[in-house]
Amino acid sequence: MMLHIVISGVVQGVGYRQWLRERALAAGVTGWVRNRSDGMVEALLCGAPETVETLVAEARKGPRGARVADIERREASASAAALANGDFTIARSI
Repeated sequence: MMLHIVISGVVQGVGYRQWLRERALAAGVTGWVRNRSDGMVEALLCGAPETVETLVAEARKGPRGARVADIERREASASAAALANGDFTIARSI
């Protein structure tokens, strides 16, 4: 499963990207996470469907200090998937 998510709320300046990377690596999920200039965080999650869904459920809570308002989800596009490299990285902000 390759899922592209956009997380809104108070998700920047609270360690969200590092937190999500740690959770993804522990779960064996590959992909990336990055900050966006509109204050949201977006991520590509690649892995077994049940593992990805569990990670999305965790992402709804986020790290201490985060207040997740919503998670928009859609199937990953080829351009989003192209940034994945078999690991889970913190990508350059856009």
